[in-house]
Amino acid sequence: MDHRPSRAGWIEVIAGSMFSGKSEELIRRLRRAQIARQRVQIFKPAVDDRYDEMAIVSHSEMKLPSVDVATSTELLAQVRPSTEVVGIDEGQFFDNGLPDVCARLAAAGKRVIVAGLDLDYRGVPFEPMPQLLASAEYITKTLAICMVCGGPANRTQRLVPSHDRVLVGASGTYEARCRHCYEPPDETARG
Repeated sequence: MDHRPSRAGWIEVIAGSMFSGKSEELIRRLRRAQIARQRVQIFKPAVDDRYDEMAIVSHSEMKLPSVDVATSTELLAQVRPSTEVVGIDEGQFFDNGLPDVCARLAAAGKRVIVAGLDLDYRGVPFEPMPQLLASAEYITKTLAICMVCGGPANRTQRLVPSHDRVLVGASGTYEARCRHCYEPPDETARG
């Protein structure tokens, strides 16, 4: 995965539930690219203002400077021609144009690394991540630890009442659950 043929680009996706180490893994890969003196640009969606507006930040407080963008088109416009590696955190918060943008960047010879939730709080695939997973050359599935039983967690349990699909939050708002301890929301309670 770290061997780069000349002029060849590709897409890597890091997907999993909240608290599974997706951003940590993204930061680790981007730091290694920087150590190798590769030209790296890092982006995150403007909607994610939980920790730092100028950096991607993991729940364990690892961070790297980044640029906030509102759309995938804005992201594409900001990638410099000399950039070799493009890091994108919280891919699920981008619009459905992100897979095309990533494909265009890879076709231009860039290594594109996207981290994001694969399932939303309802346990439903969280667009545009399924499309990115289908087109990526490399996929890493991260697992958290279930906060109820301690087993491998691949679901994100919402702890606060809301039917909004996007509700930016962290601990106290969400926790990791395994498939057996996960409690799907009561969609009949919608008003």
